[in-house]
Amino acid sequence: MNAALDSMIAKYDPTTSDEWVNALREVIQELALLGLWRARFYEHAAFYGGTALRIFHGLNRFSEDLDFSLLTQDGAFDLSPYLEAIRKELAAFDFTFIVEQKSKQIDTAIDSAFIKGSTRINLIEIGAPKNLQDRFPASQNLKIKLEVDTIPPPGANYVVETILVPIPFQVRLFDLPSLFAGKLHAVLCRNWKNRVKGRDYYDLVWYLGRGVTFDIDHLKARMVQTSHWAAEDELSLDAVKNLLKDKFATVDFEQAKDDVLPFLEDPDSVTLWNLEFFESLLNRLLSKSHL
Repeated sequence: MNAALDSMIAKYDPTTSDEWVNALREVIQELALLGLWRARFYEHAAFYGGTALRIFHGLNRFSEDLDFSLLTQDGAFDLSPYLEAIRKELAAFDFTFIVEQKSKQIDTAIDSAFIKGSTRINLIEIGAPKNLQDRFPASQNLKIKLEVDTIPPPGANYVVETILVPIPFQVRLFDLPSLFAGKLHAVLCRNWKNRVKGRDYYDLVWYLGRGVTFDIDHLKARMVQTSHWAAEDELSLDAVKNLLKDKFATVDFEQAKDDVLPFLEDPDSVTLWNLEFFESLLNRLLSKSHL
């Protein structure tokens, strides 16, 4: 195995099948970020979402997707050259993955692609023990979704962070208040019909537990764009708290736990989840303009 790849795997110290698959997924995610850096993608876009939070801020849950936002709106943005850069990067490390763009069935601002390949074949490449490799059927694929918002709402702020392995490279990503604003928008406005995305609520607790403030102007811009708030109305901290309280009252928190548990290292971290628990957290919520 490539020495740099070996060091990337070593930090996970995987022993179980699930740990090896999670390590493989995160290695592929970081190599995809490297390929995008080589293609100068971060001159045009920034990384956000749960995977950005895990890689750069130590979020203690696994995350499947790679989410990006253009720095400025560009409905004619072409994702395909950057997908080729990801293909080349993964092939350089002898991984066997297909990187393909998803065709749009409806006209949206989101460009999507998938990185997918055989779980078993690529576990071999990272040195997983044979008895674990054999537990995965040949037909089982590891899949990572990549999305780019080509018409993003305004007001996000950015930082540049460095990854040192397999080589030093840099990624532009949303700063923490902007990331938190995006997560609050997901909690308040994501439409899952009869489902609930427990990962959103897990991340909400993570932000509040670390005293992160949210960018209220960016949250408003997101809510205006999705028609969840009127542009002429002020969005106050109290208004956000009230919206969250109303949202919590609609959530099946047992279903939320079921959604997030496969991504957690410690299942006890969601033991307290119920309506009263989440309502008790509202007094911890602070925006940048209310410090």
